[in-house]
Amino acid sequence: MKRFSEEDLSSTQYFKVMPDEESGVKKVLSVVYEALSKKGYDPVNQIVGYIMSGDPTYITNYMGARSLIMKVERDELVEEVLEQYIKSNHWDY
Repeated sequence: MKRFSEEDLSSTQYFKVMPDEESGVKKVLSVVYEALSKKGYDPVNQIVGYIMSGDPTYITNYMGARSLIMKVERDELVEEVLEQYIKSNHWDY
């Protein structure tokens, strides 16, 4: 077992987690959209219902979609959707 000296404990270590593509908001929305579509739901209506209410039952459990979307803040979902909408309309951003 390594012992730490007083010097080791007097400074703060920095740790930064780099977001990986698999856990990004875009990937979450993609998986959730696919899961809702495969289960026969209207993905747009269901995702909007979730964003507006915060009720996770708008999202299916299929493909782990519900647990995935709950890991993302709802404002981040809105931000991602709005950014993509603005980009697709070629507005300045």
